[in-house]
Order: sequence, then C-alpha cells, then structure tokens
Amino acid sequence: MTINRVRLLSEQPSSNRDRDDSFALGLYCGKVNTPQLFPYPDALDDESKDTVKLMIDPFEKYFREVHDASQCDLDEKLPKKSIEVLKELGALGMLAPQEYGGMQLKRTQYARITEIIGSFDASISVFLGGHQAIGYKGIVLFGNEQQKQKYLPSLVTGEKIAAFCLTEPSAGSDANSILSKAVLDDDGKHYILNGSKIWISNGGIADVMTVFAQVPFKKDDSDQQSQAVTAFIVERDFGGVTSGPPEKKMGVRSSNTAAVYFDNVKIPVENVIGKVGEGFKVAMHILNEGRYAMGAAMTGAMRMFTAKTIEHANNRVQFGQHLIQYQSIQEKIAQMGLSHYAVESVTYAVSNNMDRGIKEFQVEAAISKIFGSESAWNVCDECIQILAGMGFMRENQVERFMRDIRICRIFEGTNDILRLFIALNGIQYAGKNMKELQKALQQPISNLGTLWDQGVKRSKRLIGIADSQALLEVTAPELSDCAKMITQRVEEFGATIEKLLLKHGRDIIDQQFILNRIANATIDIYSMAAVLSRASKAISSKLPTADHERLLASTFIEEGCDRVEQNLAEAITKRSLDRFDAYSSIAKEVRENEGIATTRPLRF
Repeated sequence: MTINRVRLLSEQPSSNRDRDDSFALGLYCGKVNTPQLFPYPDALDDESKDTVKLMIDPFEKYFREVHDASQCDLDEKLPKKSIEVLKELGALGMLAPQEYGGMQLKRTQYARITEIIGSFDASISVFLGGHQAIGYKGIVLFGNEQQKQKYLPSLVTGEKIAAFCLTEPSAGSDANSILSKAVLDDDGKHYILNGSKIWISNGGIADVMTVFAQVPFKKDDSDQQSQAVTAFIVERDFGGVTSGPPEKKMGVRSSNTAAVYFDNVKIPVENVIGKVGEGFKVAMHILNEGRYAMGAAMTGAMRMFTAKTIEHANNRVQFGQHLIQYQSIQEKIAQMGLSHYAVESVTYAVSNNMDRGIKEFQVEAAISKIFGSESAWNVCDECIQILAGMGFMRENQVERFMRDIRICRIFEGTNDILRLFIALNGIQYAGKNMKELQKALQQPISNLGTLWDQGVKRSKRLIGIADSQALLEVTAPELSDCAKMITQRVEEFGATIEKLLLKHGRDIIDQQFILNRIANATIDIYSMAAVLSRASKAISSKLPTADHERLLASTFIEEGCDRVEQNLAEAITKRSLDRFDAYSSIAKEVRENEGIATTRPLRF
C-alpha cells in the first residue's frame, strides 16, 4: 500500500494552526500540545445543553415503548411504525441546517443522542447514520444552494431516505479504484452512469443517493485521457436504478443493506456535488466527519453491558459467594469501567473540538473510531463471559449486540486501514518538521531560535530528561505523576519516530508491522491525555465523582504507559524486527499451501 492510497482518507483542508495545535500530530515531533485537550473541551452553552436534555426522555421512551429491537432482529427489517415515530422525533434531520427543516444539532448534542441509540439497537444507528451522517451529508457539506433547497427538506423529514454509495466489489478501503463510470452525454447536460455498488446501508430503500463514479477527462496540458472520482446526487426516479435483495448479515440485521445497480442512469450536470474530480475529497470528508459518532454509540453500548454485568454479579451466588466478591470478576468489571471512561473521554473531546471549529480532527476521529469499536467488543465479550450461559441466550440480548457491534471494526474505514492512516499522517507531519529543521541548518544565523529549540530538545532526549512542565501546568495536582508519565512517553515516542525516519526514509510507508505499533502507541497516548484532561476537570470542578475519576485516570494511564513502552520497543528492537520477518515467512508458506502448512499429528 502506498502513501497515496492511505492519505486518501485525509483529503480535506485544515489550517496550519490547527495542525500545529493537534495533540495527536504533535506526538510525532515529541511535543505535548495542550490547547485542543486542556482544559477538557466543552463547546456547548447552557441553551444547547438544555436542548439535548429535552430530547433524552422522548428517545429513551421510544426504545422502551415503541421499538422492539429483538423482534426486528428476528424479522430482519424495521417496521413502518418504528420509522414513523423516528420521523416525528426529528431523528432523520438531527444534523441538517434549520433553514431546510433540520434540527442543526451540534456534534456533541448528536453524540449524546447517539449514545442512547447505541445502548438499545445498533440497527437503528446504521439506518439513521446511513441516512444523515453519510447519506445526505455531502449535500450539507458541499452542495450548492440549489441542491440544498431541492433535496434537504424532504430528506430531513424522512419523506425520502438517503444512502451513501461508495463501496464496490473491487473497491473497499481503496476507494480510488472504483470502476463505476459517469460519462458526459453529447448534449453536455447529463452524465450517463453505469456500474454497481455493494453492501450499501439503506441501499434497497433509498430514494436519493450520494454516488461516486469515475469521470473521464483530458488534462489541460495533455491529450491523454484520464479519470477522476466525482460525487453525484442520484434519484431512484431517474430510472435505471435498481437494488438487489436485502443482504443476510451476521448483525445489524434489521437495517437494510443491499447492492445498488446503475444502468445508463441520466444524471443532470447540476447534480454534481462540489466539482468534477473532487469526489474523493467529498467522500473522505464525509467519513471523517462521522467517525466520532461511532465512538458515542459504543459508549452507550458499553454502559449498558456494564449495567447488565453488575446486576448479574451482584445477584448470582456461586460457591457460597456473590460473583462480585471474586477478584477475577472484580478485575473484569474494573476493566469495563476503565474502557468506558477512556472511550467516552476521547469521543467527547473530539466532538467538542469539532464544535469549536477545529478543522484538524481526522486523526483524532480515527482514534475515536478504532478505540471505541475495539473497546466495546472487548467489554461485550467480558459481559457474556460473566453472564456465562445466560449471556449466550438470545433472551438476554447481549448476543445480539455482539453480532451487531462486530461490523464497527469494519465499516466507515476498517480499523486496519485507519491504523495506517493515523501513523502515516503523523509521520508525514513529522517529516515536514524535519525538513524545516534541515532548512534552518543551511542558514543557521537567521534560524538560531529554531536550532536552539531543537538542540535543547535533542540534548534532553539523549540524556533521558523529560520536560513535563507543559502538562503539569494544566493538570490537577492530584494527577501530577500521571502528567509526568505521559510526557515521558511522548518524549520516547518522538525519539522513536525520528529514528524510524532516519533509518527508513520514505520507505517507512511500507513497514506496516512498525506502523501498526506506532498507531497503537498514538491511540494510547491520545486516550491517556483525554482521560487526564477530563479527570483534572472533574477534580477542579469538585464533581461528586471526582475521586472515582481520579482513580480511573491514574489506573488507565499507568496501564497505558506500559502498552506504549511495549509498542515503541517493538517498533525498533532487533528481536521484534526478526519476529516480523518470521511473520512474513509464515504467511508466505501458508499462502503457498493455500491453508495450514503443517503435517497433522496423525499424519493423515
């Protein structure tokens, strides 16, 4: 995979100031950037908080009294009644501007409602997200006024349903390789679209679709034919649009997922979203915008798993004691609480920063998506383990959630690709900073300040001195040791990145064993910082849960620092690099054997 393939995920503008203040990107230069995380972000004013508070009871009542998630899972469809009540609640237009009939919720308000949905039924999350978070999001973000006036009013009310059509049989994470093609007609007034899309959420029920296709064109300076991805608004009523049957899925079974086929579909030229050739930027911006919401849904699910686990552990008696009295159960429950607190801290830090107008959030949003989806899976697994046979039964519903949340590590960017995205974006940022230092070396007098800062930094790094002042100044005194530990890991992280760049240069983009460990370290350090910030704010605000949050933070950070140390060591030590070579050799032999390559113990 080349850097061009992975950078596709970040084709959206951001200011240099935002990039320089990004905590996640700063790690790659060994910097502790506090402005975007400390104090813990809070972008909602009192009126915004009151608005979302008023929405909580109606949404919870809907799931308790109207929507039967278990029955929908068995029926593999959402009943008309459930959808109609969602429309009445305004759920299909939560993110759309008010001038077109939407509620225009801030991302943090939307995250709080998404929490509720995630704690009851992931299929509803997929239906609503496929409709508004990605389905018509391109019109909101990039559509012109005419497009917005024509399409948004009927979409935000749910009169029409939207879908996001990107994935194809030959193009999943590598979206630039899509084969669907839209060719400008001879009259110059229409594009003729042909192709197919697979696994499209709402694909069988959508009336309006955001569709991505290759558009042929000639470059200004060449007669050679080229092509570029372009985004279109496609109506089913245009004709030539058909859908396959609903897919039979492991989870989120009541959401509609289907293939969509386009056969000589005539699309008016005015239905291009943005500009011709900018479709990839549109797609990636939409996906980057929505990833934080998955973390919010996962926090709702994790809260529910923990409550079910506690109820069972408090009441179940084995060997004369309640389960909660056993240390092995206590450890599992503690890890549930730690995971939830950390994921919630990351999710709301990202959503609040987006609401503050910060444009550089792609890496942080990817962290939120990976961390939330994987933590929720682990918490769900432990919930079932503690509930034992009861957890395996359909009646308890946790098995449904396990089937449902498994998709979260796959769609909207697989976690594997997003790890590469995180590491490569950070390394690219570090590389640019190293180039600036190289320029400064060519003119040392005029760049004395830059050289002095970098020289001091490197001398500190070489003798093992970690400057924890930046974090100490914004951290509650009760958590000062945690601030020092995080800063030390940031210093080690920056030093590791520098070693890797000096050793591999541009070839680092092909070192996926290393990049995955760098990404894991990034996720841990960012999560620790978000937790530290939130717990510090709880302490300074004298919240009744401050002591508990301090304990959560110190425990999570202590464990996180150990994981970072291990991942950084694995990125550079010879022992680990030899093991990576062994992984490649083992995979090669298994591939050549088209399966397991060993001899059976019985030899037949």
